[in-house]
Amino acid sequence: MEVCLRISLRREPGAPGSGIHLRMNRPCYLVIDREFSGSISTRKLVIETAKFNVLTAYSADEGIATLRRFPRVDGIVMDAEMQGMSCVEMIRAIRQVAPSVAVIVIHRPLSEGCEGADYQLDTFDPRRLLTLLAELRPKETEAMEKQNEALKQREMDR
Repeated sequence: MEVCLRISLRREPGAPGSGIHLRMNRPCYLVIDREFSGSISTRKLVIETAKFNVLTAYSADEGIATLRRFPRVDGIVMDAEMQGMSCVEMIRAIRQVAPSVAVIVIHRPLSEGCEGADYQLDTFDPRRLLTLLAELRPKETEAMEKQNEALKQREMDR
């Protein structure tokens, strides 16, 4: 079972350490992908590599069930061609559970988009997806980037 955690890192005043004070709330995204559950979603790996938290579902029904368990995700990244439910039906079901969650639909180039999606990508280019996710939560993304730089600097100073 995957769990999306809100991570808050703080160093208490007077505690030993490098003097770095980190406080961060990492965005969490639900990826609903049509890959079979025995494999690892490529989108999941791309998003996790960018240091976002990710929950994964491999069917429309599993996606809705996961959203019911974790309705406070920051966004949903879904494939337009899920089996068992049309893209439009899927978005309607998502809106019943989490009306204000951002929904990003990825579809094949030159195919029709999906009505009701907040964002649509007609490419599988990971850079475009990561740029969009960063734009959805700019403050948190900036905090993650600063933390990564601080950690890199700390490692170099050793």
